[in-house]
Amino acid sequence: MAEDGPQQPQLSMPLVLDEALTKQMRLRVESLKHRGEKRQDGEKLLRPAESVYRLDFTQQQKLQFARWDVVLSKPGKVTITGTSQNWTPDLTNLMTRQLLDPAAIFWRKEDSDAMDWNEADALEFGERLSELAKIRKVMYFLITFGEGVEPADLQASVVFNQF
Repeated sequence: MAEDGPQQPQLSMPLVLDEALTKQMRLRVESLKHRGEKRQDGEKLLRPAESVYRLDFTQQQKLQFARWDVVLSKPGKVTITGTSQNWTPDLTNLMTRQLLDPAAIFWRKEDSDAMDWNEADALEFGERLSELAKIRKVMYFLITFGEGVEPADLQASVVFNQF
């Protein structure tokens, strides 16, 4: 089989659990409950099965989305939702309008080691990351864990072609 020419170098960027930001957002929920107050209109409060992850763009230019690299160490499901560049977590609360569509959903069935995903949505989301990388140094994600998985069970990264 003939080669199509030299392979483009690839860059894998991991999604990293942002424990401090996750804790800060959980404290916001507890604080509202403790004071008997309601969330701001349109505010997205962190649910128990959600955690905040970040992707630090080690390179911002000349990236083309190649693929998601998501592994669950046991059967279950994760939903990865991006946040818009308008969210500055140190200054503002997360608003539902700042959550990007579509989300990427990955799952592993009970009797399989293989990962499945909603391919069209995951690809569309991944392609948007190449554009967002040009204007952001860091991107935040809300990851929802389901069917018995938790942060310790997830390894996720985004792989880009460099050109």
